[in-house]
Amino acid sequence: MTISVAERAELRTAVGELLADKCTEEDVRRVMGSDEGFDRDLWTHLAEQGVLGMLVDDDHGGLGFGALELEAVAEETGAALLPAPFISSAVLSVALIQAAGSDDDKQRLLPGLADGTSIGTVALTGKSGTWTADGVDVQANADGTLTGTAHYVTWGQVGDVVLVVARAADGIGVYEVTGDFERTAATVFDPTVRLSAFTFTNTPARRLGTAGWDAVQTALDYAVIASAGEQVGGARKIFDMTVEYLKTRVQFGRQIGSFQALKHMAADLLLEVENATSAAQHAAAEKAANSETSDGATALAGFTCAEAYETIAMNAIQMHGGIGFTWEHPAHLFLRRARTGLQLFGGPRLHRERYLTSKGA
Repeated sequence: MTISVAERAELRTAVGELLADKCTEEDVRRVMGSDEGFDRDLWTHLAEQGVLGMLVDDDHGGLGFGALELEAVAEETGAALLPAPFISSAVLSVALIQAAGSDDDKQRLLPGLADGTSIGTVALTGKSGTWTADGVDVQANADGTLTGTAHYVTWGQVGDVVLVVARAADGIGVYEVTGDFERTAATVFDPTVRLSAFTFTNTPARRLGTAGWDAVQTALDYAVIASAGEQVGGARKIFDMTVEYLKTRVQFGRQIGSFQALKHMAADLLLEVENATSAAQHAAAEKAANSETSDGATALAGFTCAEAYETIAMNAIQMHGGIGFTWEHPAHLFLRRARTGLQLFGGPRLHRERYLTSKGA
């Protein structure tokens, strides 16, 4: 279901207001140092607002929205640096279940993800960090158990619906873990996004449906679009903060924003923001329309938004001068989030290759 532009704006405003109240910089710093790394009270509020069930169809307790609504909301979660398993659970896990699962799987798993009582996480890539079928290291054994290690699992420590992309005799399959396994928290550069490694040793699991890699790629596309939206939201937020600083910081008897060099830098960064925004929103529109060019548009957003965010965040620190390098200033949090986005769900190199393939190159 796609809602009107006005309704989408209202949805985005409502989410933005919730995050402005419940996910301030102080809140982000508080929870990123906690054991779980996110605020379960805020998670409940997001569920009540329908954010966690946006992609879940209404038959299973969700809103039945699509990529356009997802991208709009993701811009707000990115601007707030939301430290929570939003993409892991409400996007990647939900999309994977809907693409690969049977009707029984959907009825059993989706309602809990939509109302926030369950948290989904997806184990896909091996140590190589390659988000393709070739990067899958976990093996599905003939007896239905799993063996192997998956790395870079987003929010793996808190996930209770654990989905694993594994290699079986008939190809790639999607499995729900039903037994015990080892979770190892990873040391992360960005404390607002938790990562884990999962080690399976003949771990019991059940296969979701009969779908293969195509279903996984469909779910990854939604994750890439959500990430692009978050990158746009974060980029615009740190850009606006920087411009405001240039207007108020006085040095040599004048506002530093009046210096031509900083004006030119700000203008270049604004172009990066707008270019990334166009790419993310275009990808969402193409996905919502089920367009034949959706794959290329998603790939384009995948590398455009990730690289723009890093460029903007890195320059924002420089433009803030000495204060921008301090732990107390939030600029580094945006840079950390930007660099995390360069690694997850494919990364710029993979997205460029996919984009060129979509163009017949």
